[in-house]
Amino acid sequence: MQITIRGELTIPQLRQAIYEQLHDLEDSFALGHSLGATLYVNPSDGLGDPVVVRGRDGRKIEKLTIDGPYKCAADDYKLK
Repeated sequence: MQITIRGELTIPQLRQAIYEQLHDLEDSFALGHSLGATLYVNPSDGLGDPVVVRGRDGRKIEKLTIDGPYKCAADDYKLK
């Protein structure tokens, strides 16, 4: 399933748009699980021009791979 968010947004606006869309998927389509997700971000300078994201060492950052959120022990032992 592909979700496209159009327009130049600040990161907080993008975060909110993603949150709202995922919430809508839950409510409208009874979607409860995902096998992961791929998010493509097109960084800009706020004026519509693309920018290059660089790490602290100056290397160009093109891809990040992360695990899901930290799982607390309470989840494992169903203490919630």
